[in-house]
Amino acid sequence: MLPEWLVVGLWLSVAVGVVIGVIFVAGARLYPDQPSNATDTTGEGRRRVEIRQYLTAIGEEFAEDHFVEGQHVAFYLPERDVAITFDARAYFRIQRSPTYAVLVEHEMPGMHLGDRLPFETPDLAEDDDRVDPTEAAFAVLGVSHGATLSEVKSAYRRKVKEVHPDHGGDREEFQQVREAYTAAKNRVS
Repeated sequence: MLPEWLVVGLWLSVAVGVVIGVIFVAGARLYPDQPSNATDTTGEGRRRVEIRQYLTAIGEEFAEDHFVEGQHVAFYLPERDVAITFDARAYFRIQRSPTYAVLVEHEMPGMHLGDRLPFETPDLAEDDDRVDPTEAAFAVLGVSHGATLSEVKSAYRRKVKEVHPDHGGDREEFQQVREAYTAAKNRVS
């Protein structure tokens, strides 16, 4: 027969395991994970939506989550042999092949993709009541349209301190400031 201390130890370990399991189940029910479609509103998911809308607006056929030259890419334009990726390693590997690679940063607005494509893209007709994105970017940062790169950078740093979520700011406003900085920086550079 087993010693009494061993039997008590086994029963205690089973009891502790059950208690820990109950805690995890209760935690999962009280604090569920975010829904899977939440990635479409931030980060790479948001950029994918913007790029998808842009490619559709210019009439380009594309395939999403495609393999090109052994690398996974976010978008592939089969008629033009162009791969669009968020992964720098995949970008550099594809660059050595005949396929034209485009690297998209997570903070780059989808409307700026046309500047990086190796072919002429049609200008999307802006409605008369819509604001020019470049003017809006300078307005968000609070600098004039003729600002220098250093003025844009310092305005961005100042504005980020106000709206950063870690400092009590709003996440969407912070994202708008980042997008405005990217657009303004591209115009000034």
